[in-house]
Amino acid sequence: MKFKADLHIHSVLSPCGDLEMSPSAIIKEAKSKGLNIIGISDHNCTRNALVTKKIAEKNNIFVLCGAEVTTKEEVHCLCFMPDENSLLEFQKFLDSKYVFFQNDPNKFGYQLVVDEDENIIDEVDTLLINAIDYSIEDLQKKVYELNGIFIPAHVDRPRFSLSSQLVFIPDNLKYDALELSKYAEQTGFLQNFPWFSPNRFIMSSDAHFIPDIGSVYTELEMKSLSFEGVRLALQNLKIR
Repeated sequence: MKFKADLHIHSVLSPCGDLEMSPSAIIKEAKSKGLNIIGISDHNCTRNALVTKKIAEKNNIFVLCGAEVTTKEEVHCLCFMPDENSLLEFQKFLDSKYVFFQNDPNKFGYQLVVDEDENIIDEVDTLLINAIDYSIEDLQKKVYELNGIFIPAHVDRPRFSLSSQLVFIPDNLKYDALELSKYAEQTGFLQNFPWFSPNRFIMSSDAHFIPDIGSVYTELEMKSLSFEGVRLALQNLKIR
């Protein structure tokens, strides 16, 4: 069976995310767009992922829980965990790697943790869009140590990507797929960076606003919805 997946969505926890991006609103829009799988990937923090997953289960949507982590090279990477225990351990790891800088909501935006009913239960103080003190290669090792899924994000973008920060893909970097942004075909990225071509790619919305959810997506071939099913589907994508 084919399932529609948008694996890069930000909630109100990301300072750049719109305040309408509550877990319940995200699931409502994902359902209206016919998405079967979404990834909750706030900047350097996982704390709105589980509540989104709880709401999604009532709406027959499968949620990958994780974060979009900014490495010390300032490369963005999607990191998803297979279960609640590994997610909590990953959050502890992220907490230990923050370079603290006080968030200014008026300048950068609010960083809100919310419940199912959109009540604010916490606000994160440290600015989450900063890089953590960890390299991309070490981050990849940590994700796989926790049996997670690792996807370098929007590799075609001129900022915060493998192509902008490193230009090349490190020989020993392992990943389940590479993500292209919804603008990739317009920029002719693979013509300008042909050494990225022989890879498995997904496309995601990188949604920060409700209407952007599902604006692009990837079709994954799976027998049933599960974390391991998603991993296998990514590994079986056709190489470009």
